[in-house]
Amino acid sequence: MAIVGGGFVGLWTAVRIKQRDPATDVVVLEQDICGGGASGRNGGMALSWWPKIASLVDLCGEEEALWLVRASEAAIDELQAFCKEHNIDCGLRHGGLLWTATTPAQIDAWKSVVETSERLGAHVFQHLEPSEVAQRTGSAVHIDGIFDPQAATLQPAALVRGLRRVAIELGVRIFEGTRMTSFGRERPVAIQCEGGGVLTAEKLVVAMNAWAAGLPELRRSLVVVSSDIVATAPVPDRLADIGWLGAEGITDSQVMVNYYRTTPDGRVVFGKGTAGLPFANRIGEDMDYSPQRSASVSSELRRSYPQLAGVPIEYGWGGPIDRTANSLPIFGHLGGRSHIVYGVGWSGNGVGPSLVGSRILASLALGLQDEWSQTRLVDRPHERFPPEPIRYLGGQLVRRAVLSKETAEIEGRSPGFLASQLAKLAPAGLEDKS
Repeated sequence: MAIVGGGFVGLWTAVRIKQRDPATDVVVLEQDICGGGASGRNGGMALSWWPKIASLVDLCGEEEALWLVRASEAAIDELQAFCKEHNIDCGLRHGGLLWTATTPAQIDAWKSVVETSERLGAHVFQHLEPSEVAQRTGSAVHIDGIFDPQAATLQPAALVRGLRRVAIELGVRIFEGTRMTSFGRERPVAIQCEGGGVLTAEKLVVAMNAWAAGLPELRRSLVVVSSDIVATAPVPDRLADIGWLGAEGITDSQVMVNYYRTTPDGRVVFGKGTAGLPFANRIGEDMDYSPQRSASVSSELRRSYPQLAGVPIEYGWGGPIDRTANSLPIFGHLGGRSHIVYGVGWSGNGVGPSLVGSRILASLALGLQDEWSQTRLVDRPHERFPPEPIRYLGGQLVRRAVLSKETAEIEGRSPGFLASQLAKLAPAGLEDKS
């Protein structure tokens, strides 16, 4: 069994397969080090699928949507237990998620999610008074919000390296610095690697995240966008002064979402999604770091926390994200082939849901007929993006419209009609916004 991709999805899948069938020989190929992609570079927020409950109901129906969301909820508890069992110190704090509004236009962005969850009998989200939102976030910029207690924050690179260790202890063979250049579609699968090496496997699991957008079968199912992050110097006393004392993850309700948290040593980690959009999904070096995008993220941090204006930025980084049209991952058999399966399109929310996805992929790879392999997330029809250059040109147009609209809202102006209409064409984001 070969798995291409040594991030959360690939490693969790390898662990699941070895737990279910220890005799299976599992090989993981990773072009960088394990966690070198989105798994080690993200903002460190482990979320459930509750913010996507409306989309899941549309896709799977109420009963299965509720089951999947409950599974994603349980995954965070499992993650905490796994780290404790295997002595993985990744600074995990089960502090929940604050989903906030920072402009009047964002108020009630969560309305459809809350109404859907309550209709299903799940009273997950707690509405907070504006004063409490401002107090818990440490900034009066936050004028409304709800709280989801299920989420956690952590250091993702530490988690993925610990997961790598556990996989090796279970007998998984991992080859880092081994870049796959192509693979055949026949069985057994011949996997060509850079430098001329060939690995032959009876089955293949594609867990390449953004790099999967280069496969012909998945090219129009994914769009690659950037996510960029900065981290401040440790300032625990300053955080105490403004009252930002909790371990919550925080998001606002922009389409180009801001997401942020504190770390155990008192840093602020602040990120912004979907600012970069490469032509033809080509992942270049500028996806790792862009001074322009990093400056934009720093500006958003200063706007959200003017009290921290003098705090230095010590680190900045970025990375590619594989987004689907509705921001839910897609699973299936590549080209209908039973021996090649994939799980991609995590859309910026893979830390927690990857545990659920790994159960699906392990069942598919092992050929099991169970609730995981038969979920309606597998081989589902999904919306396709336009071909190039329409996708790139249209994406740039929509992106600029979103930026124009949200800048106007931040500045207290009415957005232009054209910008408002074009912004509606943006794909669904991290949360299902009303």
